[in-house]
Amino acid sequence: MGYFSCHCTIFLYCLSEFISPHPLFFLVQNPEDRSENGQSIANDDCGQTLSVDGRPITRDDESEMYDMSHKPRGYCIIINNKHFKLARQREPPRILKDREGTDIDAESLQKVFKELHFEVIQHDDLNSSQLYEVMGVYQKRDHSNRDAFICCILSHGVKGAVEAVDGCPVPIRDLTSFFTSRKCPSLIGKPKIFFIQACQGSLMQKGAEIQADGENQYTQQYETDAEIMQPNTIPDDSDFLLGMATVEDYLSFRSVYQGSFYIQALCRNLGQGCRRNKDILTILTAVNREVSQGNYANAKQMPEPRYTLTKRLVFPIS
Repeated sequence: MGYFSCHCTIFLYCLSEFISPHPLFFLVQNPEDRSENGQSIANDDCGQTLSVDGRPITRDDESEMYDMSHKPRGYCIIINNKHFKLARQREPPRILKDREGTDIDAESLQKVFKELHFEVIQHDDLNSSQLYEVMGVYQKRDHSNRDAFICCILSHGVKGAVEAVDGCPVPIRDLTSFFTSRKCPSLIGKPKIFFIQACQGSLMQKGAEIQADGENQYTQQYETDAEIMQPNTIPDDSDFLLGMATVEDYLSFRSVYQGSFYIQALCRNLGQGCRRNKDILTILTAVNREVSQGNYANAKQMPEPRYTLTKRLVFPIS
């Protein structure tokens, strides 16, 4: 008996040495035991589904995705600066045209974020002090029963800043910094999202009636937003996403009849992508592709997302 026991022990040792680097030997089952993507699977003794390397196959771990279970999911505020008469009346005057077509963007944003279960509040024509005041209001709100915070700003702009209707540039970093973990504890670990439709410079990227958002006017169809300022826009904190209509130093464009190209592409791709459970970075990549392929009065536009997100961000439509 000892002879056979010894040989059985040797056999089992050799077998374990063989299957250790070759998990497929035991895990690959019948052809029908495959996942939807064709990957071989098997069940362990506990009934748990295993992959070809023996790891459990599960849906995305909850720890890898932001929680989006509350309804409403959070506040979505829209700052819609259209009339710049105050800027033109100041000394020295700022030659900022009224932003025709911006109401179309505001309506599109309201529609898509209501569909995504956000409580949408719109603020029109804010001067610089009012802009800071509104940020302070939402900084002090209790976001404990909310999943995220979204702020959409539609205005003229300069590099690193947006224009208030009184012609005072407000640094984007000042606005985003209201919602850091230290200043807004109820948003700790939750995504803080800013979408900015404004130029970030005066250069034109070469490449319907249109206007551009800034002081440089190229045709009666476009408006642009531009000047020079330091571009630090995201706080040194986690869970921020900033979607910019254009890269630094360049113009962004808006149709007086159809709205801005960036915001319209954003709303369109959010509506389509969220229905397919795509994450926000995948959606913004599609927005980049769509906007960059356009040709606006013989110019190009390239949006730019910046982020410190720590998890996948998906807005389910249900």
